[in-house]
Amino acid sequence: MAQPQVNGTARPQNKLVEQVIRTPDRNPSPQPTLLGVPGASQSNQSLHKILTDHGSGYVAPKFEGKKQQMEDVMDIIEEKGFLPTEFVASETEWFYGALGFDDMYFATETVEAIASNILSLYAAKLAAYARDDKKLEIRLQKEASDHAVYIDTSKPGISILEGPRFEQRIDEKYIDGSKPSRSYRVESFRASNALPENPSESLRCYFVYQCDFKEPNVGPNETDLEKIGERRFLQKATKKTKEIYQEVINYAVARTGPVIEMFDIEGTREKRMVIAYRQGSAMGIFSALSDLYHYYGVTSSRKYVEQFANGITIISLYLRPAEGVSTKHPPIEAAIHQIIKEISLLFCIPQNKLQNQFASGNLSLQESIYAHCVHVFIQQFLNRLGPEYTSLVAALKGDTTGNAELLSKIKKRLRTETFTAEYILEILNRYPELIRILYLSFAGTHYVQTRGDRDDFIPTLSYLRLDVNQVKDEETIAEMISRTAANQHDQMVMSYFLIFNKAVLKTNFYTPTKVALSFRLKPSTDFLPEQEYAQPLYGMFLVIGSEFRGFHLRFRDIARGGIRIVKSRNREFYNINARSQFDENYNLANTQQKKNKDIPEGGSKGVILLDYNHQDKDRVAFEKYIDSIMDLLLPPTSPGIKDPIVDLHGQEEILFMGPDENTAGLVNWATEHARARGAPWWKSFFTGKSPKLGGIPHDAYGMTTLSVREYVLGIYRKLNLDPSKIRKIQTGGPDGDLGSNEILLSNETYVAIVDGSGVLVDPNGLNHEELIRLAKKRVMISEFDASKLSPQGYRVLVDEKNIVLPDGEKVNNGMVFRNTFHARPGHLYDLFVPCGGRPESINLETCRSLIQEGKSTIPYMVEGANLFITQDAKLRLEQAGTILYKDASANKGGVTSSSLEVLASLSFDDQSFIENMCIGSDGTVPEFYHTYVKEVQAVIQRNARLEFEAIWREAEKTGRPRSVISDELSLAITKLDEELQHYEELWSNIALRTSVLQEALPQTLLNKIGLEKILERVPDNYLRAIFGSYLSSRFVYEMGPQPSQFAFFEFMRKRMSA
Repeated sequence: MAQPQVNGTARPQNKLVEQVIRTPDRNPSPQPTLLGVPGASQSNQSLHKILTDHGSGYVAPKFEGKKQQMEDVMDIIEEKGFLPTEFVASETEWFYGALGFDDMYFATETVEAIASNILSLYAAKLAAYARDDKKLEIRLQKEASDHAVYIDTSKPGISILEGPRFEQRIDEKYIDGSKPSRSYRVESFRASNALPENPSESLRCYFVYQCDFKEPNVGPNETDLEKIGERRFLQKATKKTKEIYQEVINYAVARTGPVIEMFDIEGTREKRMVIAYRQGSAMGIFSALSDLYHYYGVTSSRKYVEQFANGITIISLYLRPAEGVSTKHPPIEAAIHQIIKEISLLFCIPQNKLQNQFASGNLSLQESIYAHCVHVFIQQFLNRLGPEYTSLVAALKGDTTGNAELLSKIKKRLRTETFTAEYILEILNRYPELIRILYLSFAGTHYVQTRGDRDDFIPTLSYLRLDVNQVKDEETIAEMISRTAANQHDQMVMSYFLIFNKAVLKTNFYTPTKVALSFRLKPSTDFLPEQEYAQPLYGMFLVIGSEFRGFHLRFRDIARGGIRIVKSRNREFYNINARSQFDENYNLANTQQKKNKDIPEGGSKGVILLDYNHQDKDRVAFEKYIDSIMDLLLPPTSPGIKDPIVDLHGQEEILFMGPDENTAGLVNWATEHARARGAPWWKSFFTGKSPKLGGIPHDAYGMTTLSVREYVLGIYRKLNLDPSKIRKIQTGGPDGDLGSNEILLSNETYVAIVDGSGVLVDPNGLNHEELIRLAKKRVMISEFDASKLSPQGYRVLVDEKNIVLPDGEKVNNGMVFRNTFHARPGHLYDLFVPCGGRPESINLETCRSLIQEGKSTIPYMVEGANLFITQDAKLRLEQAGTILYKDASANKGGVTSSSLEVLASLSFDDQSFIENMCIGSDGTVPEFYHTYVKEVQAVIQRNARLEFEAIWREAEKTGRPRSVISDELSLAITKLDEELQHYEELWSNIALRTSVLQEALPQTLLNKIGLEKILERVPDNYLRAIFGSYLSSRFVYEMGPQPSQFAFFEFMRKRMSA
């Protein structure tokens, strides 16, 4: 068998990875991890340096009052009488001289605090004598408002899983929460003298100080150390330390990931490692670093955490071999390579679910993080419903009564109660040996030894126990799982590791330049059963970071959809969101697939779920999510990164994304980032970006609302209704895109609005001018002028409790009232337009309150918010008389606008794109942009009217629910579209192709560029998609979802004759 090529040369043979397809190199972000790899021939770093200074890099200013302070301390100790008089001087001198505290500590602490610490240490010595083993254990913890001291006994090179875990506390209380306005620096060192009572242990001391910045109000890109430095640091750091930190900061401000530099200390085996990263981007990293270097038999003599006013954190570690460690550990000269590279993996997930297995040495870092990722995968996909549920569904098919509601409840219960995240983790912790074997199988496929036997980054540090012959085939591993698992549940959980390994087509797991872990998965019925996911996915990405987990799902190769960030108000909501994340993502993408019927792209969606403890990290999570997916999209062209990536997909992929919940303000960054990383598709990567980057913002031009309004106006037109007499309720308030524009374009009488801040009600009609003011200002109803409510009107905010309404009803909890208001009985509305709210806000259970005596209380509903009403609830409401248009039909204006924005970016060259689609820095709008936006709006309204009429006509003719007809139209269009794209005879008919494209493409674009240039610049598969989607949508809108077999022939005959 011919050997695969890497950079044009034969790759060294490796039986671990011999069978797989490889790409030749890696393509890092311009903001990757910066690795300082000593001795490397290629590196994306500054030159490795050797330090001649054997000191700490810090010199504390001399404390002139130290001697007098020592006398005062002894006086206090003697006065307390706890310490025998003859020991007062010796214990005090030992504390001042033998422990290695620098003068900064003594200048900071009060005399009383020092005396207390000395007495605490002496008490620990006394306690040791009372122990059978005579072991001296010191656990000293002193916390003040602006500083803290921790002293602990420990064995160098060993992570302690029990006890006070001071490093974890320092992480949680001081480092993780540090930000420029309130930061903490840390100094830590190990006393050089071992304890006489415990010769293998010594004292580890930690000193925490609140930062006092010289210039606290600097920008995030400021790099001048003298401006951004903390006063104590600037006072204590040596010139060489300042030079090192200055260089590292210069790199760090331009990167998302950490900067890692390593220095040899001349004449010793000690190494100095310096790590810089953005504050808040690596929670728990300080303690996790200790677990990492301990795993390699390395300990630290000193370590420092420095904060800077520009938001950069620097950790400096002085590492040396731990004495008396097992011979299984490599020498520090080899281990340091592994530590440096694994820091980027640690940065992705500093505290993984199996951290204790790693800290205790049962699993390597790579094995534990691999298991952490599979844990996320299992949590999403193991809670499946099984064949019994499928049989029950079949038995109740067509049932629209209470049994369907019961089925819905059974489905939810089965999914939430079978395998919880905690139960899955409990099972994983029982089988570290199986995890090691499963990890080797994963590594054997996805890791490449680029330097053959001399490779310095083996798939796992169990690299001493790694033998390529240990990599077992799937059948053998499955047999081992079956033989080892204690019960069926354990076997099911561990078997999902094999399903995960089989599903991964490519990953950035072994790439040093990463900020989160991304996996391109092959959708499979192994974990996506057909009975639950009838519409098969084309592709899926799983992204896992320290602050979030995310999916990206798409139904076609060329697909479009927004990226949303899901936040959780409390722990209960987070658990619900975590369990349902994939299903929500799938349903959103499926809805997108249906609503994209008029455009060339299929449906896709990305959902980022913020970890409960990181609800404020939306921007960090978004940037990591995007950068990690780009790792798997971009061709490997950058020099200096030696790690190839395994690509079992073997095809170039392009994703088209847009804004969604909580991401509207982040798309400019994504566009600029794609351009900075050299992505040729940067112009079309994200829509909804700033007009200065060529974007067409949906909110500014009301793109989504234009489509929703066409359905509302269509109902008025068909039923000859007067809008001014329509009583209306809306979820999603004046602060949102859809909600604000719906208010601005509407002329109904609003009687209720529900948004993130609460509920606003007035049975006599809300003041329209006040609503317009809020909508233009884009603020919530919490800012509504309550004086403009009638006596029967009221407002209840989510944080309010025990509110009495005008009719005497008492509201105990504003949050619960807000969450359930849209389904409360007793209110009379004519029209309900959901413009915001969580998916499934109306389901079979809640919709019962909207039906009285078999008749719906709301005659008309147009679902602007995606998935707001479940399909079962839609059918029940329609059965009760509601005229209802679902999200997949009504909410498609935004995707049409985005698609035409992409088309413009593909049609123009870079310079023409800037001239015609980018608004100038002075606000000048190009004439083409102005005209093009107007045509986009007209296309949205035309497409909405065509579909409205088709659904109305079919409902009148057949009497079937509009929600069903909408789905049938979507499926008919997308099915015919796919067939037409691959029907070469039609595409090869140049006259027909030209005619269709001239009709389908915006006239503004054709007039400006010309069809010939567009055909030259736009990718062929995209043009085919335009051709197919336009023909199929026009045919189905005209002939219905179930036309006769001759209808398309007649339709095409007319077109071709014309």
